[in-house]
Amino acid sequence: MPSGPDEKRYDWLYDDGTSRPAPRAADELPPPDLPPPGRKAGATRDRGAGDGGRPRKRRVRVGRIVALVVVAWIVFLVAVPVWAWNQVTRVDADPDERLADQPGTTYLVVGSDSRKGLSQDERNKLNTGGDVGERTDTIMLLHVGGGPSLLMSIPRDSPVDIPGHGESKINAAYAYGGPELLVSTIEENTGIRVDDYVEIGLGGLVNLVDAVGGVEICPEEDLKDRDSGLDVKAGCQEADGVTALAYSRNRHSFATQDIQRVQNQRAVIGSIGSELRSPSTVLNPFRYLSVAKGGATALTIGDNVGPVSLARFALSLSSVMGGDGLNCTVPLADFSARWDKQRSEKMFDLIATDRTEDVGSLCTKDGLPAGE
Repeated sequence: MPSGPDEKRYDWLYDDGTSRPAPRAADELPPPDLPPPGRKAGATRDRGAGDGGRPRKRRVRVGRIVALVVVAWIVFLVAVPVWAWNQVTRVDADPDERLADQPGTTYLVVGSDSRKGLSQDERNKLNTGGDVGERTDTIMLLHVGGGPSLLMSIPRDSPVDIPGHGESKINAAYAYGGPELLVSTIEENTGIRVDDYVEIGLGGLVNLVDAVGGVEICPEEDLKDRDSGLDVKAGCQEADGVTALAYSRNRHSFATQDIQRVQNQRAVIGSIGSELRSPSTVLNPFRYLSVAKGGATALTIGDNVGPVSLARFALSLSSVMGGDGLNCTVPLADFSARWDKQRSEKMFDLIATDRTEDVGSLCTKDGLPAGE
């Protein structure tokens, strides 16, 4: 049997005459723990490394940073409106005598022409003139309930009975007795209970519009008005706060004066609502903070108005102007702002009973019967 070092050894012979090499000796076998190809001897895999070779500790550290950022963002989203909510001015808008509760929620939206708090430079910039007392350039009712939301303007020159003062223009109620008398006047003349009161001043409107980055206005003709300071071309365009205020106040450019103005006011208010619900308002921290500050300085609300109700108010405004609701002027007999008794009473009853789905042709932009 061969035994040289370079010769094959056939130690095992089989009955069929074949032979096979015997196993090599243990001292001739390769070391049992040689490293895989491409890895140096003595190198070991990082303990806790993932499939990609990245240390687990690094992945955990990144995950913690992401979690902290998310938590900080949530705290920011909650803390800012809480802070702003505590800055909002509140007033007692509930008269002593009230109508009984009605289905749905009706907001009284008021735009005050008060110059209180405006410096002389601000008055000049906004073309407001001197302090001429406090009246309401804008009066709207927003009803939110089981049917489509409805936003209805009431022209400020509408002749109504003001409790304790006889018949006068409806905007005089605010000058006579502030929010309480205005709410009482609305309820007595419409039969609609006012649940929540929301007021926006002149300077507040400017701040709010600028906070949302401007609003879209769509005048059908070139408009230039010395009293309000408005100077815009026809067509849809982005308006800053000063321009939006002038657009809301202007009436001398129109033959129908206040009837057209209330339509422009609804467009501005609705556009603000649309901007408030825009995703960019929440995703952009600077805009989010600016909107919160703007809203805090712009609004005066009734003592009973809660944060959830106010948020619902803003969302409903945008839906109304976006085509999902009803956008109306109170039914009018003519352009003198006198209410059409039959049509207006029917409209008021439908709102009071939360049947806005049945309003139909009673809702027109200028208040006149459809087709006129």
